Amino acid sequence: MDSLFKDQGLFLALYRIVIGLLFACHGAATLFEVLGGPQGQAPAFGQWPGWWAAVIQLVGGILVLLGLAARAAAIVCSGTMAYAYFVVHQPQALFPIENGGEKAALFCWGFLLIAILGPGRWALSAAFTPSRLVAEERT
Repeated sequence: MDSLFKDQGLFLALYRIVIGLLFACHGAATLFEVLGGPQGQAPAFGQWPGWWAAVIQLVGGILVLLGLAARAAAIVCSGTMAYAYFVVHQPQALFPIENGGEKAALFCWGFLLIAILGPGRWALSAAFTPSRLVAEERT
């Protein structure tokens, strides 16, 4: 059991990488019509909110995946998904299973967790703050 707590930074980093990758793929699918294309109609360049949401998904997902400014990017991604849930999905029905907002709700809470806990041990931003990383590994 102690080894699980010792490897907590590794698990957090893996979680961040997977969430960031999935989110970036969702944005790439919408913007570039790859990976199965957009879910629904592709938004026109600059169209609010679809195109901007896809840009946030792609850029924010990549930043979280790499661990660069991950907390700030995670807050923006979480807020974007909260907006998507409450504006697009929630008016249709209260619960995500009823209104199709499961992905929006999961991404919202997943990114909020990353924003609170940080990017984990293997974040690219750690390369820019080595003394802080050493201090975190000792605790």
